[in-house]
Amino acid sequence: MSRIAVLGSFADSLIIFRGLLLERLRAQGHEVMALAPEAPPRIREALEDMGVVFTEVPLERTGLNPFQDLETRRFLTDEFERFKPHLLLSYTIKPVIYGSMAARKAGVPAIYSMITGAGFGFGGSRKEKALSPVIRRMYRSALSANRAVFFQNPDDRALFLRNGLVRPEQVVLIPGSGVDLEAFTPVPFPKDPPLVFLLIARLLREKGIEEYADAARLLRSRYSDVRFVLVGPLDDHPDGITREEVRKWEVEGVLEYKGHQEDVRPFIADASVYVLPSYREGTPRSVLEAMAMGRPIITTDVPGCRETVRPWVNGFLVPPRDPLGLALAMERFLRRPELVPAMGRRSREEAEARFDVHVVNDIILDTLGLADEGPNGQSNGPPHALSAGGDAA
Repeated sequence: MSRIAVLGSFADSLIIFRGLLLERLRAQGHEVMALAPEAPPRIREALEDMGVVFTEVPLERTGLNPFQDLETRRFLTDEFERFKPHLLLSYTIKPVIYGSMAARKAGVPAIYSMITGAGFGFGGSRKEKALSPVIRRMYRSALSANRAVFFQNPDDRALFLRNGLVRPEQVVLIPGSGVDLEAFTPVPFPKDPPLVFLLIARLLREKGIEEYADAARLLRSRYSDVRFVLVGPLDDHPDGITREEVRKWEVEGVLEYKGHQEDVRPFIADASVYVLPSYREGTPRSVLEAMAMGRPIITTDVPGCRETVRPWVNGFLVPPRDPLGLALAMERFLRRPELVPAMGRRSREEAEARFDVHVVNDIILDTLGLADEGPNGQSNGPPHALSAGGDAA
């Protein structure tokens, strides 16, 4: 049996996105260490119940302090030299870069990374354009030591290949993190009007939350009984939406904010249509969860999001940063409510055909050389693995 390290930038994601994978590794008898920045007690307890050792990493998920990042790299090198993993799997930007570098220095034999979205350094802002050459050099150096690099959508794969950040033989394409089709099952739609639109995401501008509020405002002026619900935690990221901004939307009567929720399934069950107007994703887990529960989808025609929707089949694609286009797509359901159940059924079919988490984990384990012989779906996952917050991870 092997010693395996799994490194992420957000402790909750170890359960939300990787819980079933970690469980399966432990069921195979491997010794597993999970690493991330500070974890709340519920995450530590869930990992401990699996038999996974948790190590807290001094990592600033959104910071640009080179001295702090150097300390992160040193810490990871020391941890890898102590634990002596046979294999490292990292995901999200800083863990991929600094985890790969530290693992190479510590002599970890097999290094793998997962790109869960192009992220900072590939956008159009002035700061991102200025830092892009540095970030790309770091990616190129870090990924050169990887045996394989997983991509969650073909656009990101093409971007990294085009920029020479990975070699073609390293690339493995997976359909996001997948969704647990047994935990997220179809439920009946609310019996009576009004229609309810739902967005689940960390409160970041890049998730299209401002556009969602603007579209809701446009529609509320014409449809008084429609509801627009927002679920997700506040985020101290520089791009974060403030509580004061959310409160203004609430006072105006535009949005209903439900805060962070451990289990998003009741909110999906109460919704008619799921909306995610994100600027870019890996593959958005919240969309997959809504699809698995039989909800039609409105999302943006951007990398990661466009893979989840077949237009006029299980939902609609809209341009990013376009409140009017988003409002028009939502209005289609208001004018033709019979589309809701029809497209919702097709969403579930798409989730079953393309996004089963056990199939995704099969691909990952096979690539890692850790494929088991047991049937798919033996584990239903821990009870905590029920909230994605609209992110790809």
